[in-house]
Amino acid sequence: MEKEFNHKYIVIEGPIGVGKTSLVDLIGREFRFKQILEVVEENPFLPKFYKEMKNFAFQTQIFFLLNRYKQQQALFQNELFSSGIMADYLFEKDRIFAYVNLDESELVLYEKLYAILKPQVPKPDLVIYLQANTETLIKRIKLRGRTYEKTIGHEYLDRLNKAYSDFFLRYKETPLLIINTNEIDFVHKMGDLNDLIKTIRDMKTGTKYYLPISS
Repeated sequence: MEKEFNHKYIVIEGPIGVGKTSLVDLIGREFRFKQILEVVEENPFLPKFYKEMKNFAFQTQIFFLLNRYKQQQALFQNELFSSGIMADYLFEKDRIFAYVNLDESELVLYEKLYAILKPQVPKPDLVIYLQANTETLIKRIKLRGRTYEKTIGHEYLDRLNKAYSDFFLRYKETPLLIINTNEIDFVHKMGDLNDLIKTIRDMKTGTKYYLPISS
C-alpha cells in the first residue's frame, strides 16, 4: 500500500547549470504536479548583465525580484493544495544573487523591497538543493548552449556556487534534501531516479543528504 504523500509544493534549487529544470520535469511527471518554471529569458537586462555585470546588476536583480514575486503570488490563485506544484526556484534565491551582484548602497534599497515582498510568498513543503562543483556547472552550461550564458566566467560562477552552499548550510525554514549531482544522471539512470522519488516520499522534517543507490 502506497504511503500518504503530504508534500504539495516542492522546490528544486541550485546554482546555474546544475540541472534543476530537468529534475523538476522528471519528478513533476511522476507526482503529476503542475510545473512552475522560472522564465529567465524574460529579463531584458540579463544579456547585458553577463557582459557588463557592474553596470547592469541592479536593474537585472530588481527585474528578477519583481518577476519572481509576481509568479509566486499566482500560486495562491492556483489549486496549489489540491493538485500539487513543482518549481525550479526558491523565492529566497533572489537574495543569494543580490548579495553576490549588488554593491552596498544597492543592497540597502534591495533589502527594503525584499522585506515587503517576502512575507507574501508561499512557503514550500520540501526544498531539494542540487550541488555540483564549479567545473561541472561550467560543462553543463556549455552543453545547453544558451547564447547569453557564454560569457559567464569561472570566478563569478564559483562565487555564486559558494554563496549557495553558505545559504543552504544555514537553511532551516522547510525540510531540505541535499543532493550532490557531480556523478549523478537522473535522466539516464532510472534506478537512481526511482530511489530519489522514494526518498522524497519519505521526507518529513530536518535535513537529509541523498546518496544514490548506484554509489
